[in-house]
Amino acid sequence: MSFFKKLKESIATKTEAVTNIFKEGLTKTRTAFVEKVEELITRRKKIDEQFYEELEEILIGADVGVNTVMQLIDDLRVEVKKRKIEDASDLQPILSEKLINLMKGDDHSGLRMAPSGITVILFVGVNGVGKTTTIGKLAHKFKSEGKSVLLAAGDTFRAGAIEQLEVWGQRVGVDVIKQQSGSDPAAVMFDAVQAAKQRGVDVLLCDTAGRLQNKTNLMEELNKIFRVIQRELPEAPHEVLLVLDATTGQNALSQAKLFGEKSGVTGLVLTKLDGTAKGGIVIAIRNELSLPVKLVGLGEKMGDLQQFDSEQFIHALFAGLIQREDAEETEKKAE
Repeated sequence: MSFFKKLKESIATKTEAVTNIFKEGLTKTRTAFVEKVEELITRRKKIDEQFYEELEEILIGADVGVNTVMQLIDDLRVEVKKRKIEDASDLQPILSEKLINLMKGDDHSGLRMAPSGITVILFVGVNGVGKTTTIGKLAHKFKSEGKSVLLAAGDTFRAGAIEQLEVWGQRVGVDVIKQQSGSDPAAVMFDAVQAAKQRGVDVLLCDTAGRLQNKTNLMEELNKIFRVIQRELPEAPHEVLLVLDATTGQNALSQAKLFGEKSGVTGLVLTKLDGTAKGGIVIAIRNELSLPVKLVGLGEKMGDLQQFDSEQFIHALFAGLIQREDAEETEKKAE
């Protein structure tokens, strides 16, 4: 059975709606990355040094990341020698397979939830990456699953941050625990945890300030928030999610490295993947950091925040090839 057929079968059990969200959300990356690879394979036919160099350029251009690209090219060279491959077209399924392996890691992409009681999820990240929008969309997701949700407006420094979270709270139909602008974020978290306990809510989603990650005062503030939450709920927070803007490419990877080292991050959220042709950053982040990608933003709509799934991601990237293989198979059967 061909690799693409196996991939198609492995996602057949997943809902078509989710598969379509991934396909639509990754259109720009598919055009910039996979279609360029296809064009290279059609044009060069043979695998030689020039072929590898051009493939390297395409991968780096899609923000797959230099270290990851070097590793990938080395792996492909080994496979080509081992399997005695000469025709460039035979390399496509191998490339796809390698990309899935790079992205999989341990693939524990589901959110860690409390076995009972309140699940606390803390969101960190610099301003402008889509943190508040992510919180709003995740609140909607939990609510549509029948869970009760509460939001904590812990970004008390950025002008308009509290109001922005309140707008999302109104849209989704969940309450926001807040204090005045400029107040102590840890005090807001204390109030939010108390309110969550009193109301018996299932999930508490906490926003935090998004000033630059290299400021020590921000890290101290995060540590204080941790202490306050853990004093009230020793197992919490269950997740600390770093929100990154996929359109910033390698800058997102740098942020992830800095934040990951300093702030107890347990997983990543990549927003705005639909708005970039550099979706390869997902592969770079997944390969270069030991942090799992938990959620991806694939569009503007409420339901476009999806749990990350490496097979769905690669399937969406290579959708055109999979369709072509299906069409060829149908033609053969008809003959």
